Amino acid sequence: MNYARYITAVSAARKASPIRLLTELMQRSPPSLISLAGGAPNPNTFPFKTASISIGDGTTVEIGEDLMKRALQYSGSAGIPELLSWLKDLQKRLHNPPTADYKPEEGQMEICVTTGSQQGLCKLRPLGCNIISVPSDRHGIIPKDLKEILSRWSPEGTRKPNSSLPKFLYTVPNGSNPTGTSLPEDRKKEIYQLARQYDFLIIEDDPYYFLQFSKPWAPTFLSMDVDGRVVRADSFSKVLSSGLRIGFLSGPKPLIDRVILHIQVSTLHTSTFTQLMIFQLLQQWGQKGFFDHVDRVIEFYKTQRDVMLTSADKWLKGLADWHAPAAGMFLWIKIKGISDTQHLIMEKALEKQVLLVPGRAFNIDNSQPSSYVRASFSLSSPSQIDQGFQRLAELIKEAAPNTEPLRNQE
Repeated sequence: MNYARYITAVSAARKASPIRLLTELMQRSPPSLISLAGGAPNPNTFPFKTASISIGDGTTVEIGEDLMKRALQYSGSAGIPELLSWLKDLQKRLHNPPTADYKPEEGQMEICVTTGSQQGLCKLRPLGCNIISVPSDRHGIIPKDLKEILSRWSPEGTRKPNSSLPKFLYTVPNGSNPTGTSLPEDRKKEIYQLARQYDFLIIEDDPYYFLQFSKPWAPTFLSMDVDGRVVRADSFSKVLSSGLRIGFLSGPKPLIDRVILHIQVSTLHTSTFTQLMIFQLLQQWGQKGFFDHVDRVIEFYKTQRDVMLTSADKWLKGLADWHAPAAGMFLWIKIKGISDTQHLIMEKALEKQVLLVPGRAFNIDNSQPSSYVRASFSLSSPSQIDQGFQRLAELIKEAAPNTEPLRNQE
C-alpha cells in the first residue's frame, strides 16, 4: 500500500527526536555502558521508594526499590518493551492478524502504548477533516448505504494527488457509544471489501471489545486485514482501570511509526509507572488470568444490562423504543412524540432528579435535533435504574401527553 497518501504534510515533516532515540538506546544497553548523555533526573532523589498494590483476588503487585526507580523515570515513546511484547502476543491470540508476519514496509503489524485509546484517536484525526455521516441501524453501519456514499467517487480517483475520496472510515464495532450497536461479521467483510475497492483505511476503535456479552466474539477488522489498512485502538479502561489511562494502537508499522513521532513531541510517553503496574499484573495473571478477569467483568455488565432492559419494559413500553445491546454499557432510547430531547433532559430531567445524555450530543452537528437519549447501566444500582426509568416515564408523559404507556392485560 502507498501509505504516503494518508499522511498529512505536518506528519510527513516530523522527524524523530535525537534525545528520544538516545533514551531508548540507553534502555537497551548493558549495565556496563557509561552514559553521560541523558537528561534524566537521578531517581535516588525521588521520595517514592516501593509500592504494594492489593488485587481483588487476594494477591498483591509488588514494586520493589529497583523497579520503582525505573517506574518513576522517563521511558520510550512507543511504550515499555515488556508490555509491548505482552500486548503483541495478546493481539496475535485474539485476532491472528494476517499482517503479523509481513515485512515492515508492507504493513507489518506494529503496536504502541497510548494514554488511553482516546489519545491514539486524536493522533489519527487530521485537523479540519471533512466528516461524512454513514447511516446505521441496530446492527451498525449499513454497507449498502456506505457503498452509495462512495459511489460519488471513482475508485481510480485514489491515484489522483488531490482526490477528495475519503481517506478513512472510523467505526466503533462493538457496543458502540452511544447506540450500543455491534457490527456482525458479514457486514465487516462487506465494509472491508469496500475499503479495498476505494483504498481507504479503517480505524477500528474498540474500547468495548472486552464487554461483549455472548461468545464467540465477532471477528475483528484486524483479523481480516490482508492489506495493512486497519488501525485498531484498544483500551484497558473498561476492564482494568479508566484512571490509569492505558490504551494501545495496533496497525501497519509505517502509520504507527508516525503516531510514535507525534507522541515524542506531545506527551513524550505514557506514564512509566502505570505501564509497569499494568505489566506486573498481566505477567502475574498470564493470559488465562486476564481472560478469567474479563469474564467476571462481562458477567457484571451483562447483569446490569438485563436489569435496565427489565426496567425499560416495566416503565417505558409505549413511550419509547430501544434494542438490547450485545456489548458495552449503554442503552440508546428513542423517545416517542418528542423531536428533540435537549430541553427535556438538560432542564426538565434535572427537576425530576434523573439525568441521561440527550442524543444531539452525539451528532456530528450537535445543533441538530435528536429524539434519542443515552442511558448508562455501568454505575447505578438495580433500584436506582428502576427508579430512574420511572422518573423518565413521568417526564415523557408530561412532555408528550398524547403518548401513553402500554399496559399489561390482566
